[in-house]
Amino acid sequence: MIVLNLSLGTLVTAVGFWLIWGGTVAPALVVGWALSVGLFLWFMAESITGLWAWSTLLLGLESFAWPVVLMLQLRGQADSLPESEMGTILSAVVLGLFSSVFWISFSYGLFKRARKLDPAPYQRSRL
Repeated sequence: MIVLNLSLGTLVTAVGFWLIWGGTVAPALVVGWALSVGLFLWFMAESITGLWAWSTLLLGLESFAWPVVLMLQLRGQADSLPESEMGTILSAVVLGLFSSVFWISFSYGLFKRARKLDPAPYQRSRL
């Protein structure tokens, strides 16, 4: 069951990475990101709750990075931006910050739940 959740968590973060770059990034880079995230989740997650806590934390960080990447991409094109691109940046900042706060708060709750469900370290050694 944890392998299925690991696959889904990796897929979610890989799609988030792909969406950050607007679908213009090389597929090899997305696969490399997915493999590195998969290995990270494999070593960091001790339970399904912990796995999804790390996945949603990474998704929240990706959501936070999305407006920054968009600004860098649009800024590289010209010295001054038209009003339509400024509107695009504004909506990206608002949606990116909203979704990053949501996903990071959600991951905080999952980390808190995972710590509460995890037995104390001294109890684990007796089992």
